[in-house]
Amino acid sequence: MSTTALDIGSYSFKALVGNPGPNPKISTIVESLNPSGIAVPNDDASQTKLTKVMEAFFNDYKLPSDKLRLSLPESIVSTKVISIPPLSDAELASAIDWQAEQNIPIPSEDLSLQYEVIYRPKDRFKKMMQVLLVATRKSIVERYMVMFEDLGMEPTLIETQMLSLIRSLQFTATDEDTMVVDWGGSGMGIAMMSGVRLQFVTHHLGGGTLLTRTLEKSLGLDHKQAEAYKRTFGLDEKQLEGRIKKVLLPVVMEVIDQLKRSMQFYSTNNPQKSVKRIVLAGGSANLVGLVPLITATLGVEVLLVSPLSTVKADKEKVDLSRINQTVMGVVVGMMMRND
Repeated sequence: MSTTALDIGSYSFKALVGNPGPNPKISTIVESLNPSGIAVPNDDASQTKLTKVMEAFFNDYKLPSDKLRLSLPESIVSTKVISIPPLSDAELASAIDWQAEQNIPIPSEDLSLQYEVIYRPKDRFKKMMQVLLVATRKSIVERYMVMFEDLGMEPTLIETQMLSLIRSLQFTATDEDTMVVDWGGSGMGIAMMSGVRLQFVTHHLGGGTLLTRTLEKSLGLDHKQAEAYKRTFGLDEKQLEGRIKKVLLPVVMEVIDQLKRSMQFYSTNNPQKSVKRIVLAGGSANLVGLVPLITATLGVEVLLVSPLSTVKADKEKVDLSRINQTVMGVVVGMMMRND
């Protein structure tokens, strides 16, 4: 039976349907605008609104709902990699609540926590072990669960956007130090990878919606015009006498400054290492002129993700050449899980 992987973004919904595995077999790929503008249901009104929009989305595209995999936005997740003295599994289980209290800014009564050992040294007397903590608020997860329950669905797997995206990139032990940047509509997630080992994850406000609103206010455009100008002209100084670039550039440079600070943080905490490349994902990664600007400003190689290279598509039903690959990393990563 087919599985549906779903990524709910404030700008659009992304979905894959197919058979999971390291090289998923895909029968349906969908990206559709989210007319509600809501990715996280914070109250009853927003939950009701998102439920109605989600129902229409599943009906319009005839998406199967028996096996549903759901991603959680980074804005509602706290992901930490902590270093602690080596412990056995039993010792770690006893100590994990205290570690969460020290590292996760969520009250214990509302905390939903998962953890995983990502590095355990062979010589437990010389090196620290590393543990991945992934936490969110129970109250928010419960709203998602109620929303899908009202639709007659029950997610069988829930994972954070960034962890799914990282899986889709298929890092190996020999890969150079890479910063993964997921720049979406409502914010930007940043993860640092050293080989296959996750070093840290952060989230920042200032997604592509901010660029659109800046154009609206500065040039007196309506939302539809501003979105079209942003996507068509971006940072191209040759278009419209450079007016679009002039308005967008200060906002984009603030985003690049966030990347620079993350690079400096990594180098400060790992004196022998430095970021060698940046991999961009998310809808805002397609901004015209963004890749060369980041390359010139930060002096590192910049690549756009191409996660669909790992999937096997039904060519009669799916035309991969027409798909915006930068927004599909999360759903591809969820489909790559075997469980």
